[in-house]
Amino acid sequence: MRVLVSGGAGYIGSHTVVQLVAAGHDVLIVDNFANSKPTVVNRLESLTGAHLPVHSFDLRDVDKTEHLFAHEPVDAVIHFAGLKAVGESVQLPLEYYENNLESTFSLVRAMRRHGVSKLVFSSSATVYGENEPPFTEDLATSATSPYGWTKVMIEQILRDVAVSDPSWRIALLRYFNPVGAHASGTIGEDPSGIPNNLMPFIAQVAVGRREKLMIFGDDYPTPDGTCLRDYIHVEDLAAGHLAALTALGRTDDAVSTWNLGTGEPQSVLEVLHAFERAAGRTLPYEVAPRRPGDLPASFADPSKANRELGWTATRTMDDICVDQWRWQSGNPNGYPDSDG
Repeated sequence: MRVLVSGGAGYIGSHTVVQLVAAGHDVLIVDNFANSKPTVVNRLESLTGAHLPVHSFDLRDVDKTEHLFAHEPVDAVIHFAGLKAVGESVQLPLEYYENNLESTFSLVRAMRRHGVSKLVFSSSATVYGENEPPFTEDLATSATSPYGWTKVMIEQILRDVAVSDPSWRIALLRYFNPVGAHASGTIGEDPSGIPNNLMPFIAQVAVGRREKLMIFGDDYPTPDGTCLRDYIHVEDLAAGHLAALTALGRTDDAVSTWNLGTGEPQSVLEVLHAFERAAGRTLPYEVAPRRPGDLPASFADPSKANRELGWTATRTMDDICVDQWRWQSGNPNGYPDSDG
């Protein structure tokens, strides 16, 4: 199968590209490199031994998107591209709605014109809003941030598209907290600026880029007082995308929704201590006041994906931290601007 991966040079997209090639798929990438660097592609080609055609543009450019589909045969699309920081979306709501919605409109219109009807969409656990965990796919969706609302809206748009044309087969993948890195240490997470997520922040403290970890609240109604989250290894997450893509070829359902998570939440302190074991050192931290909007706990019920996709997350938090530390210690400043 020839698979177009939008945002294929990004964190989750890049790991998925490696697994797609390993599974025998031909892959092409479209990425505007707003949240990634072109050197990622060099590393992907080195890891996979495959030539990966890259189209460097923003999917909101309707003409370039149309040109891509007119000149490149595509059997299916995995759609990762979009802005992704919850906190930033609160400060820049219009930019998030414009970017995430318009890029999806442009992509799906081009797919429709060229008869491409298989789509795996990168959704998010943020669509569960303030529901009580564990989250199941049949819960009503809502959101607490503009980023989350873009995911809710796109999910509904894709359902409506599927109603309009029964040939569509769409997977909505709601995943939780992607962490870790490829076991080779060649690719991993490289956030720009101050990391928004826990794991890369801890890793940057361990490598000396940050002075200390800030833990926002230690008085939550959880075993150790810190927030509980469902952390899933990015390699397990990538495998979930492959399983979903395969499932689209055999299902009669126009739209399928699956949680990709472990179902076993870890606290902030548990993650910190696991990383300390991986790095072989104690890491400094400070407790700060709670952040507005942080839920005490968020975790998946992944049983539907386990049952219907034959997929399960297999890597432990210790596995995650060992891989994250291998990546960060080998690439202390993230990806270089050039591998030369």
